[in-house]
Amino acid sequence: MAELITEADVDLIQRIIPHRYPFLLIDKVEDIVAGKSAVGIKNVTYNEPHFQGHFPGAPIMPGVTIIEAMAQTAAVMVGVTLDLIDKPLLVYFMSVDNCKFRRKVVPADVLKLNVTVTRGGSKIWKFHGEAMVGDELATSADFAAMIHLLED
Repeated sequence: MAELITEADVDLIQRIIPHRYPFLLIDKVEDIVAGKSAVGIKNVTYNEPHFQGHFPGAPIMPGVTIIEAMAQTAAVMVGVTLDLIDKPLLVYFMSVDNCKFRRKVVPADVLKLNVTVTRGGSKIWKFHGEAMVGDELATSADFAAMIHLLED
């Protein structure tokens, strides 16, 4: 029986998804429930490259990178679900809907990325994501992605 994976550190994350610095936007994934949900953690730091221009003197994490962090969390959960560790996996965004930004995300924030499957499948998946800072909702969105194995 395969080991039940319920969390992923940065080393395991990189064995599942192809993202690397400076575009690996999650530090760990916890509370993984295969085929259902996961929680990503992003420690927002001042030295991230997007803060040089977004915005000088008033750094704010770009909303699209928050959505990307949710998608990376979802991809790790799917990778665990479909046993895609150490496989050549790519994930393509297909849509983002109902996206709302409610709070700025700034350096020193800890972003908690709650992702839930709304429709699973082998290749196309749909999710609802909420990015939280403490008890405050920063961003919410529904999104879809296609999972592609390069050996397909």
